[in-house]
Amino acid sequence: MKKTLGTLAGVAAIALSAHASAETTLTIATVNNGDMIRMQKLTDDFTSKNPDIKLNWVTLEENVLRQKVTTDIATKGGQFDVLTIGTYEVPIWAKKGWLVPLDKLEADATYDAGDIMPAIRTAVSYDKKLYAAPFYGESSMIMYRTDLFKKAGLTMPEKPTWDFIRDAAAKITDKAHETYGICLRGKAGWGENIALITTVANAFGARWFNEEWKPEFDGPEWKNALSFYVDMMKNSGPPGASANGFNENLALFNAGKCGMWIDATVAASFVTNPKDSKVAADVGFAHAPCEVTCKGANWLWAWNLAIPAGSQKTEAAEKFIGWATSKDYLALVASKEGWANVPPGTRTSLYENADYLTAAPFALPTLDAINSADPVDSTAKPKPYVGVQFAAIPEFQGIGTTVGQQFSAALAGSSTVDQALEQAQQSTLREMTKAGYIK
Repeated sequence: MKKTLGTLAGVAAIALSAHASAETTLTIATVNNGDMIRMQKLTDDFTSKNPDIKLNWVTLEENVLRQKVTTDIATKGGQFDVLTIGTYEVPIWAKKGWLVPLDKLEADATYDAGDIMPAIRTAVSYDKKLYAAPFYGESSMIMYRTDLFKKAGLTMPEKPTWDFIRDAAAKITDKAHETYGICLRGKAGWGENIALITTVANAFGARWFNEEWKPEFDGPEWKNALSFYVDMMKNSGPPGASANGFNENLALFNAGKCGMWIDATVAASFVTNPKDSKVAADVGFAHAPCEVTCKGANWLWAWNLAIPAGSQKTEAAEKFIGWATSKDYLALVASKEGWANVPPGTRTSLYENADYLTAAPFALPTLDAINSADPVDSTAKPKPYVGVQFAAIPEFQGIGTTVGQQFSAALAGSSTVDQALEQAQQSTLREMTKAGYIK
């Protein structure tokens, strides 16, 4: 009897050990944006279907996420199994061999990779292979307070100019009641203030580099654009704007403190949700402002899920990515939060869904913005790089971060526009020469 019990105990221990060894824990690095936070709350749906997979979340502010993920993958640190990365990183990292191609998802008829919007699919592919799956896609547009416009006797044009935006911002600013006419990104970062300011510069006729890869911050277009941005923000923007990125401006707008906000189209579901926004009933949408041109006036971006090369958990990681970026996930969010709150901008079928179009007044403006953004032809003068709000070269992450700090300092008043542009020219010229672009 003792022998039998001992044998049974041994069998149980072996079975338990086998179960423990079969269990996989995925460490997922993601950004602290609203749609990703929502995804974490819904992952019981995934783990209930995949009980052998556990999820460990590392949720970070945008600039910090980029830094940690880039360092980890470049040094082959192996800290993460699933990465949240942007359209900038995907083709560059795929070319370096840093990402695993998502062959199973691409071949899975149920997943239907062919349903991914063409502009977004191209952005997350390299050599005609899918290297990341888009969680949400976006462009940029104007979100504005219709009640404040009506009170000021203003009508938003279908395609306003930056001059109109500046004048309207001044009219609806009421600093005594903490209502600011315009909220724009000022926080330093190539994916924070540089994303916004580059679209302003594009509209003013500027470009990052000429056809010989020489930076153009010493030209009149950049001087006009940055001066315009800084002056408008000082006159009609909130205090401390140089510290405000996407999330900070979203909070300000939802609190009723911004008359206009020009930023990512993905924000639309949050500013129109009464649970999040005090001004949900009074929000209108319009095309991002043009000036001397409309080329590059609105950006193109997607946050995507990818697997770092060398991962020992590729199969489990691809299962999770398939779940989080599927049509079924959109339906899951719709069942819990309503169709207006599903991650936008990735699937063509979403914009053919009558329930979504009815629930989301921003759906068609978002689609128009995404379809009108052209990463190849996004500046008035010809350019040697691909990208609307960034240049798709490996060096841009470092260059953009440095320039973002210089521009943020000009907004904060710790340097002048002229000083910021001179420093941007010098630092960028130095880096591009060192990297071999300029002989």
